[in-house]
Amino acid sequence: MLAQIRLQEAQTLLKAGLPDGAYYLAGYSVECALKARIAKRTQRHEFPDKKSVDASYTHNLKDLIKAANLENDRAVYAAQDPVFQGNWDLVQQWSERSRYERNVQALAAALIEAIANKRHGVMTWIKQRW
Repeated sequence: MLAQIRLQEAQTLLKAGLPDGAYYLAGYSVECALKARIAKRTQRHEFPDKKSVDASYTHNLKDLIKAANLENDRAVYAAQDPVFQGNWDLVQQWSERSRYERNVQALAAALIEAIANKRHGVMTWIKQRW
């Protein structure tokens, strides 16, 4: 899956001491995962309504959570798991504009951990909802 590949690439860049690309690709992996969830919800031969399609053409993770019909589930899960809530808080700060920004190693490492954590990570949570 593309989302997992992008996360692995982010981890590799972080290990190589390249936090700028690591940070960007880590956040992008979440975007890919949410868009995969949206695509999977689309039925074969379905002609989805324009509003739903337009809502998925964004890089904003908060908007993609809504487009993937996961906002309520995320809120309930976050209320039960404060570590996940903290991870989501960090992840939702990511923006596609980060590809033009400099990032320090610690911030990239924190983002990757928030996404990849096996127990409380955002990617784990999304994958459970495919």
